[in-house]
Amino acid sequence: MAISIARLVFLAILVCAFASNKNMASAQCAGDMQGLMEQCARYVQKSGPMIQPSAGCCDVVKKVDLPCVCSHITTQVEGVISMEKAAFIAQACGKPLAHGTHCGSYVVQGN
Repeated sequence: MAISIARLVFLAILVCAFASNKNMASAQCAGDMQGLMEQCARYVQKSGPMIQPSAGCCDVVKKVDLPCVCSHITTQVEGVISMEKAAFIAQACGKPLAHGTHCGSYVVQGN
């Protein structure tokens, strides 16, 4: 039960942090921003190891314009999301971000 409560708390923080920018990103970026947060939040938390994403997370990632989403990442969002893990998730889902892409203040390194 503690894991699910922690996950809900993290998701609430993530939603709050991303909410101010969500409408702008949703309006400008293709894909399901809500689904991205719901399906992938646990894989991009700052704490814990990098783990392979679920099929549900990858399904959403494959349909989102990731470079566009990256261009809307704020320092507030970076406070709760590991951008390195976000880049890892994109790679693991078969939709890697190009070398040099800026995702918030994080710059994607080469493979």
